[in-house]
Amino acid sequence: MKVSLDNAKYVRIYADEAGESHFEDMETELVFMDFAPPAAPLAVAPFLQSAKVQWLGTPLGWEGDVPNPVPTRSVFVTTQGEYETTASDGEVRRFPVGAAFLLEDTWGKGHRTVVTSDIDCVIMVVAVDEQESNGA
Repeated sequence: MKVSLDNAKYVRIYADEAGESHFEDMETELVFMDFAPPAAPLAVAPFLQSAKVQWLGTPLGWEGDVPNPVPTRSVFVTTQGEYETTASDGEVRRFPVGAAFLLEDTWGKGHRTVVTSDIDCVIMVVAVDEQESNGA
């Protein structure tokens, strides 16, 4: 299987003007450039400035009891297990190992999450630096 390095794909969840959350498939163009000279060029795409990086562990069978917005804009990258998120509009998406998920529904009706794997779920959480992002 050939993997394309043209674009990086991720899923975004956001709140519309009425506070309803929705998913959106996103991608950003990767451009070959010097990233770690003298190594050969790598495909790179500027994305978001980060404020902090954390690990988040959710145990086997964990369920969010009620829909909630995310406390801060964040990127979730699943490193172990799998979870399922339901937007307030009813759409459901699964996020297996390797999935990148941009959470931007910081207000409104929010979303609900359930661990669906048969093992604990571990997620790398990258909080977005709001000061840097507001100017972008």
